Amino acid sequence: MTGTITNWAGNITYGAGELHRPASVDEVAALVAASTRVRVLGSGHSFNEIAEPGPDGVLLSIAAMPPLVDVDGAARRVRVSGGTRYAELARAVHTHGLALPNMASLPHISVAGSVATGTHGSGVGNGSLASAVREVELVTADGSVVRIGRDDPRFGGAVTSLGALGVVTALTLDLEPAFEVEQHVFTELPLAGLDTAAFEAVMSAAYSVSLFTDWRAPGFRQVWLKRRTDQPLPEITGAAPATEKLHPVPGMPAVNCTEQFGVPGAWHERLPHFRAEFTPSSGAELQSEYLLPRDHALEALHAVDAIRDTVAPVLQTCEVRTVAADEQWLSPSYGRDTVALHFTWIEDTAAVLPVVRRLEAALDAFAPRPHWGKVFTTPAGVLRDRYPRLDDFRALARELDPKGTFANAFVRDVLGE
Repeated sequence: MTGTITNWAGNITYGAGELHRPASVDEVAALVAASTRVRVLGSGHSFNEIAEPGPDGVLLSIAAMPPLVDVDGAARRVRVSGGTRYAELARAVHTHGLALPNMASLPHISVAGSVATGTHGSGVGNGSLASAVREVELVTADGSVVRIGRDDPRFGGAVTSLGALGVVTALTLDLEPAFEVEQHVFTELPLAGLDTAAFEAVMSAAYSVSLFTDWRAPGFRQVWLKRRTDQPLPEITGAAPATEKLHPVPGMPAVNCTEQFGVPGAWHERLPHFRAEFTPSSGAELQSEYLLPRDHALEALHAVDAIRDTVAPVLQTCEVRTVAADEQWLSPSYGRDTVALHFTWIEDTAAVLPVVRRLEAALDAFAPRPHWGKVFTTPAGVLRDRYPRLDDFRALARELDPKGTFANAFVRDVLGE
């Protein structure tokens, strides 16, 4: 396939000009072995050049490979092709009476791309999506197929890998018994009324919790509580139950959002914010996200509030979530319980980038780690200091990809090579 290839938002045009869609692992292996530069394009929901192969490189999609969702009900696990989207995976798993532990706000994203960039949902006890992975299968630079499971000492670098180790063709994920979820939405939670204990109480009030604000005033316009029906009813002090269905972006119609008002439904129909059968938006947006230690959450929120006059004019919505610590070396949640501040900006790169820099400066004291697939300007040297296992990841990349076949400019900056 030739012609202009862009990401979902349209803010990145890939320089390769050619997209290969191999239909089997053997075709992937042959293509990779014959190439000097390869990057994999997932569902295209990254907002930066993480997938950019460069003019001498190959952009590869595994979306044309045969779909694989092989559920082992007795072992409570599923082997899934890397290009499968979470919505498809979730529906298949649910038919077996099983569930994924968590999902991101969008069910439209691919499994391999999501875990490779550290994508997550929400919940004080829920890790990133990579936390459910127990084995990864990848085609490495020489065309070999390598499997790395949890019992392998390299596993900590194998899942959230930025696409730097090979083409992930399949993954095996842990499952649990299926459950039902109710979604309750509240409005107008003041920032001034939150101390650390109150913030923790809000974020622990349900299985998954999201706070939304446009930063035009202190506090949160919406609180979304996703309660498992086998857990206690949520209680929120200082906010009122919503009287109409809401979209996270003020003024947008709620028809694309998952069911609200406490109507119970299957886990995969409530944990995402958006329905799988709808495209959540036109892509007319940019996104940034910063993940920092949860015990600094209130300080970080007040730091953003202090510059809200700068942030609000280019912001559509900001979402605050929590993520439990994980053990993936390049995960933004590695080694620390995390609060994630997500910003959906207007589609205007020139206007947004100065605000991103100002925001990063305001949060710098809390050692934030940006989401690998979003817009950020944090210098590579600063990022490297925030990942204590980076040297181990460098060594793993050299082992599996000694010639740097999968190392584009983005990856080389991160690794310092």
